[in-house]
Amino acid sequence: MSSLRLTRPLTVLVLSNLLGGVGVAAGIAVGGLAAEALGGTAMAGLGQAAGVLGAALAAIPLAGIATAHGRRRALALGYALATAGAVVVIGALALGQLWLLLVGLGLFGVASAANLQSRYAATDGVSAAARGRSMSIVIWATTIGAVAGPNLTAPGDRAGLALGLPSLAGPYLFSVLAFALGAVVVALFFPARRVDPARPEDPATAGSGPTAVVGARAALAWAMGHAQARFAVVLIGCGHAVMVLVMVMTPVHMQHHGMTLELVGIVISLHVLGMYAMSPVLGGLVDRWGARTVAWIGIGVLLLAVSLGVLAGLGRGDSVLTAVALTVLGLGWSACIIAGSAHLVAVTPDHVTVPLQGVTDAGMNYAGALAAVIAGPVLAWGGFPAINVIGATLLLPAVLFGVVSGVRRSSGLESADNLTA
Repeated sequence: MSSLRLTRPLTVLVLSNLLGGVGVAAGIAVGGLAAEALGGTAMAGLGQAAGVLGAALAAIPLAGIATAHGRRRALALGYALATAGAVVVIGALALGQLWLLLVGLGLFGVASAANLQSRYAATDGVSAAARGRSMSIVIWATTIGAVAGPNLTAPGDRAGLALGLPSLAGPYLFSVLAFALGAVVVALFFPARRVDPARPEDPATAGSGPTAVVGARAALAWAMGHAQARFAVVLIGCGHAVMVLVMVMTPVHMQHHGMTLELVGIVISLHVLGMYAMSPVLGGLVDRWGARTVAWIGIGVLLLAVSLGVLAGLGRGDSVLTAVALTVLGLGWSACIIAGSAHLVAVTPDHVTVPLQGVTDAGMNYAGALAAVIAGPVLAWGGFPAINVIGATLLLPAVLFGVVSGVRRSSGLESADNLTA
């Protein structure tokens, strides 16, 4: 196994993800609560839905900017838009306007798109044997900021109240600062190089000269015609949808059972810890065992998480079991995202890679947005157990396409070596 060197680009990505993690997590713990405060329980999921939809809408344009002008411009723009979004959220809460809150949260969500794109940026120019670890070290960097972020919720709320801001607006002050610093770090220190997805590095295209880069729609059509790529795309989308569905309703579920904002912050911190802290280990397992194996592990862990979530809901707000379920949920998400992303890079020709990365990130966020939209009504109808049962059903497409891709791979009909456009 080749060694992984912490280069300047990787160092910048680590720092920007740390800052992005602080910004996202500081606001994400109270986004649902803010939407509920302005629109009622049935509207609680719309806060997360707006943020995830913002990430989805930004994914393809950011990939296009990365292709045309380089990762630096794309990532810096993403963090800058998120900074503006956090400011709008504060204004919306001050004015008591739900529609403006959703607009602000949509812009706020662009930070997630930037963080997600940076995991692919970490694989640019990296050997195949080290891609999993390179990607996972950037994801891991989010751990520090993302775990600290939710615990800034209560102090941020107090700081906001001291400044005359309404309840729940204060945490977004930390988001403004973190996103702005992330944009500055990327703009000043990340190399100003273009992504060149037309390089004939794949065995299938080597020696034939550069191939024209395809568009987003063509990239998705290509992936849907190849079982291995299709499994990776669907796995990422399903894994993200399950995580969003359960996570976004957890603070609301906890507050309905009388738990404090501080306890909500601790549980979300443990969830985020599960999402990111073990990523280097999972990346190493991808490089050692293969992405497909880790992908199936991730699916199994997500199923365990939603099972624990059902028990936590039936236990009428058991805080310990809720915390365990959310931690396991984060770990399953991490395994699915890292394995799915690494598998996608491994089986995709260069001229399809960056457009397909953007489409995949858009798709995962659209799936997450849909999950967040239905989360509020589902919670109001069947409580936390129903949320987790629906989460289990969302994994079925990934299981189906995973089985199909395994059959085609074992039969020799399709492998990573013969996927050509």
